[in-house]
Amino acid sequence: MADKILLVDDEKDIVDLLEETLCMDASYEIRRAYTGGDALRICKVFAPDVIILDIMLPDIDGLEVCRQIRGYSYCSILFLSSRDDDIDKILGLSGGGDDYITKPFSPREVAFRVKAQLRRQKYQGNGDGLSQKPLAVGGLTIDREGCRVFKDGKELELTGREFLLLSHLAEHAGRIISKEQLYEQVWGEYSSICDNTIMVHIRHIREKIEDNPSDPKQLVTVKGLGYKLKKRTD
Repeated sequence: MADKILLVDDEKDIVDLLEETLCMDASYEIRRAYTGGDALRICKVFAPDVIILDIMLPDIDGLEVCRQIRGYSYCSILFLSSRDDDIDKILGLSGGGDDYITKPFSPREVAFRVKAQLRRQKYQGNGDGLSQKPLAVGGLTIDREGCRVFKDGKELELTGREFLLLSHLAEHAGRIISKEQLYEQVWGEYSSICDNTIMVHIRHIREKIEDNPSDPKQLVTVKGLGYKLKKRTD
């Protein structure tokens, strides 16, 4: 079955270019949307694996579209934007996005980033190097097959990228994982992301798993080396 991609941009020329480039060396099932409202309607029926989502849409901005989709889907969301300020990137990634691409962009680079996202999904889903048996770390239970996380029996709401980060840290609980390792395992080699990206995602995970996020006891920073998920919280 072909991977499914939803292209969302109010500029038809951009959508045409993206579809043409994506289909050059891969077989995808592609749908288009030119407004945020159309994107939301199509997404629920089409259930895409990847969404390429423009932030500046004529009705609902892409950030709000992403927020609503994250209420029911873990699909990968790649933002397109003409703004390249760090604050805009942080807002996009912290709002549930998985990657941020600044216009003007290289269509081939976008295609590579889509492949990287699909590769991460398959790595998560097929068990290559990652057993599907639930992980229990401290008070956390991570159901990797169902993409669900529980703290002391209560389900937590994590974005798809937060889930992948936490799963990777849990798989290597007790070990220090560098930012570079997290980039490679969770984002893929074609993602050009900054240190703030990891920091934002880690902060949001802490807000959900820690009793006191400002004084984390389980997901800790090892200065100059990376992050570690402790096996015990005491």
